[in-house]
Amino acid sequence: MSPSWPHLILGGGLGLAVLMLVLWLIHLPLRNAALVDFGWAAGLAFLSIGYAFFGGGWWVRSVMIGTMGGVWGLRLAFYLLWNRVIGQPEEGRYRELRQRWKTNLAARFLVFFEIQALLDVVLSIPFLLAARNPEPRLSALEWVGAGLWMVALAGEIAADAQLAAFKARPESKGHTCTGGLWRYSRHPNYFFEWLIWVSFALFALSAPYGYLGLISPALILYFLLRVTGIPATEEQALRSRGEEYRRYQQTTSAFIPWFPRQPQNHLSES
Repeated sequence: MSPSWPHLILGGGLGLAVLMLVLWLIHLPLRNAALVDFGWAAGLAFLSIGYAFFGGGWWVRSVMIGTMGGVWGLRLAFYLLWNRVIGQPEEGRYRELRQRWKTNLAARFLVFFEIQALLDVVLSIPFLLAARNPEPRLSALEWVGAGLWMVALAGEIAADAQLAAFKARPESKGHTCTGGLWRYSRHPNYFFEWLIWVSFALFALSAPYGYLGLISPALILYFLLRVTGIPATEEQALRSRGEEYRRYQQTTSAFIPWFPRQPQNHLSES
């Protein structure tokens, strides 16, 4: 007999709270709060796999949603760990938080880390819905969701790889990546990230109460466009790259990939 909804949510939430506590303790001597980003992505992978294993739904669907959430979350988690934590200085947006908060930094960052655990529990609704669905066949919406997931994951990996290749070139230091997918969107990684969440919601939509899964892409879109995504990233880009980034803003779509509004003269990837 599979655990009930409340037991699954409570167990997952407690596990994430402990994970974030451990990461918070590790971040103290490192003085690199970007470790929370690793925890956010790894926590969602943990929930998707846990729900798939214990959810009690049709095993084929459970394997699919566990794989989709697990592959996406673990890839993103270790990408963030490598690019923002290991051997890296703390990101500008977290340095900005330290300057803004000034006092009680350890306690404030503990709350910040644990809020990410709570957010993971809310965002994991599509994983839970799909993993609890007992219907012994896949719907058309689930196939569409799985197909969109593959396309969006490939797009996110490509955007991350293009940016990493650009940053690896010594002459790129202090400049803006405007090649590949970054020619058509200032944040193609965020765009494909959001599409991945749309794919999770579509996959869960056929389950009982599946419409609740739409909360996740709606929240992700809000955070990307209004809170910790594009606004924070672009504030830091303007501080570090100034006029060059302002020109990039004037010519290139912020989110949805589209053709540049005028020819670009910035550094680009080959």
